[in-house]
Amino acid sequence: MMSDDIERISFSEEEIAARVRELGAQIAADYRDAQETVYCVGILKGAAVFFTDLVRAIDRPVCFDFMIVSSYGDATTTSGQVKILKDLDFSIENKHVVIVEDIIDSGTTMCYLRKMLEGRHPKSVRLCAFLSKPSRRVAPVEIDYLGYEVPDDFLIGYGLDYAEKYRNLPYIGVLKRSVYE
Repeated sequence: MMSDDIERISFSEEEIAARVRELGAQIAADYRDAQETVYCVGILKGAAVFFTDLVRAIDRPVCFDFMIVSSYGDATTTSGQVKILKDLDFSIENKHVVIVEDIIDSGTTMCYLRKMLEGRHPKSVRLCAFLSKPSRRVAPVEIDYLGYEVPDDFLIGYGLDYAEKYRNLPYIGVLKRSVYE
């Protein structure tokens, strides 16, 4: 059972749902006067669950696109090298873009990605992250919409994984050290 690998639950399914609704309402309010559709860019795979819930909570027209970006590979710490494994399918020139990420850890990937997307001449680029670990930050990242700041625990669930497992948990929990050490 996956639950046997959980040390403790950090955020319940209900807490997550409430915070996602708040973030969606905040994004909708911030773009209320914009005539254009907001382009939400989900960073796969981790943000898929959060992305789906978030865009349904934004009460205004949105377009979807996805990227696969990595600085981790198969490791649990960043390599420092950012790789674009899947780029956007559509142009973001003159568009309002909201990057949707599950967790900001070192900041390496998001720092690189934000600069890269800003170079494509959108009207704006904002970042929405469900979780942030500021204690692990090595690159500066401005998070416009944040679910929660978290301590330096190994978190899984709600899209977060260890070795591609646990993404389907409806809550966010701390993985027992015995599982990954």
